[in-house]
Amino acid sequence: MTSLENWFIAIGLAMDCLAVSIASGIIMKKVRWRNILTMAFFFGFFQSLMPFLGWLGASRFSHLIKDIDHWLVFVILFFLGGRMIWESFKEDACKRKFNPASMQVIFTLSIATSLDALAVGVSFAFLGVKTIDQILSPILIIGLVSFLMSVCGLLFGIFFGYRYKIKVELWGGLILIAIGTKILIEHLYLQ
Repeated sequence: MTSLENWFIAIGLAMDCLAVSIASGIIMKKVRWRNILTMAFFFGFFQSLMPFLGWLGASRFSHLIKDIDHWLVFVILFFLGGRMIWESFKEDACKRKFNPASMQVIFTLSIATSLDALAVGVSFAFLGVKTIDQILSPILIIGLVSFLMSVCGLLFGIFFGYRYKIKVELWGGLILIAIGTKILIEHLYLQ
């Protein structure tokens, strides 16, 4: 995978973090750097950890399904992207029911927003990422982008949340579907 693909995957995965951060920022209403940096750190950490765990587990058995791996990657990314698009059209009626500064909430949101990254880690193994050196760059990029987008989302939510309604999950879902389609086309027609 190219560095550009890693950045696009990171942006696609970080859209969940961005959406949750904007919602959390709307609830927070005030800039409290400790809370912002704590949430962003946990989002970035779990977004990095989950692809590594997915890759580690899947790399043990990827040789058994190498003939259909490109289809699996496509299905995984299409499913995740489709789910993100579907979620983007749901109403956000539960925004005020949690305290985004609570460590329990931050931890729960970190895990919830990073489950998609676990599946992406599995797809890395199917794409032939075989060593820790090869997985290190993508997971660091994913963590960094998630951290930065979380900080931006929180600040955006605090300052502009009530004025604008942006469907960031829609764009993240479209990016994941586009990446999955590109991978499928490359494996079917360009090899």
